[in-house]
Amino acid sequence: MYDFAYHKPGSVADAVALLAADPDAKAISGGQTLLPALKHRLNRPSSLVDLSGIAELRGIRREGDALVIGAMTRHREVEEDAQVRAAIPALAKMAGMLGDTQVRNRGTMGGSLANNDPAADYPAAAMALGATFVTDRREIEADDYFQGMFTTALEMDELLVAIRFPIPEKAGYAKMRNPASRYVMAGVFVARGPQGVRVAVNGAGPGVFRQTEMEAALTANWSPEAVAAIRQSPDMLNDDIHGGVEYRASLVTVMAKRAVIEAG
Repeated sequence: MYDFAYHKPGSVADAVALLAADPDAKAISGGQTLLPALKHRLNRPSSLVDLSGIAELRGIRREGDALVIGAMTRHREVEEDAQVRAAIPALAKMAGMLGDTQVRNRGTMGGSLANNDPAADYPAAAMALGATFVTDRREIEADDYFQGMFTTALEMDELLVAIRFPIPEKAGYAKMRNPASRYVMAGVFVARGPQGVRVAVNGAGPGVFRQTEMEAALTANWSPEAVAAIRQSPDMLNDDIHGGVEYRASLVTVMAKRAVIEAG
């Protein structure tokens, strides 16, 4: 691990000022991704801006027909929150399947969404539910937020403050984990709500993406049979020692069926 300065601001404004003053600074939330990278010397920030002392970044509240979840809200809190379980049970269940107990108690929703790992679960939920990303200076729709592997629309000194999830009529998520690493090989989140039917795929490709053919099929007939005959194109899917493109394409269809069944 390289030397770095350490800051623990008490407000969003102070954190943004620190990030703006130093282009090589990194914000850290739960540290589940950044700390291992630092230990292996894969990242060399000049300073860390610890967000854990900013109370305004935490919490879950209902605003009309949406749930607003603070970026520093931990996975365990999402899993156990009564409002999430009542309004979007699929999101609570997803949070309970993330990593292991230690990760769920330390990792945060905002940290995961800002990192945008292709195998992360939350991007699929945010995309399928049509979430809005609230930052210190603007709001970004999910379709514009995700921009490829480990890439988002966030500027270098921009801070994710909260995520607003429209409450759906139905939603479900299913994933296939690598039996060794437990990372997602293919996951599908389906939702029917204010923005219509949306289907998002994670793990199978270099980033989360919408499966529009399945969306059209489920709009016409919300049932597992509606997606059973739809074959995901293998183009641009991941191809590695854990599974080829054809295998992952097949998994997308299987997980889509399971997600619809889960949604009910």
